[in-house]
Amino acid sequence: MDQEDPLLAYRAQHKERLAWMPYLYDSLKPQHKTWAVEWQREVQARFAFLETVTFGADCFVAPSAHLFAEPGRAITAADGCRIGAEVFLHGPITLANNVSINPRCTLDGRAAGITVGEGTRIATGCYLFAFNHELDPSRPIRDQPVHSQGITVGADVWLGANAGVTDGVTIGDHAVVGMGSVVTRDVAPWAVVGGVPARVLGDRRDKKYRRV
Repeated sequence: MDQEDPLLAYRAQHKERLAWMPYLYDSLKPQHKTWAVEWQREVQARFAFLETVTFGADCFVAPSAHLFAEPGRAITAADGCRIGAEVFLHGPITLANNVSINPRCTLDGRAAGITVGEGTRIATGCYLFAFNHELDPSRPIRDQPVHSQGITVGADVWLGANAGVTDGVTIGDHAVVGMGSVVTRDVAPWAVVGGVPARVLGDRRDKKYRRV
């Protein structure tokens, strides 16, 4: 440490902090914003060079994220998206403006894809798989056909930490999915759901869900 440049060491630690807490990118002080923007330009350019990935303005992507997007299975992140450390994304995936995907989430679009609406927050450790196997008992699992219907997550949705969403599900705008839940059927707009499998617990517009 004696021979290490303190400024470079601090900056490296700050990058690590941003990767694991990408929401901090929104509140960077001006002296940090300058180098962080240039750093992000380099990170995103590398992803875009290696994969079929496009980023809008003011995005943040952790360098340790794993983005895989073959031709025809693109990943598109619109303006203001945040993608945290060790996130796994496999296209086709479309993220609207200001979507936040926190560390260690997995989104696999397979054939039909995953679409996430504006302002949605996907908390740490969530799993969204847009495919499923058949279960014909006469064939081993490894030989089962795989089907993909796709997943649609609306705008202003909150998926709690470690929630799972199965193929074919649509989650309506403004809905909330509780921590650790597994969503196996469509969720209505504004619904609050939880459990395994997830069931309706209430409506987000109910005053009991408000915090003073």
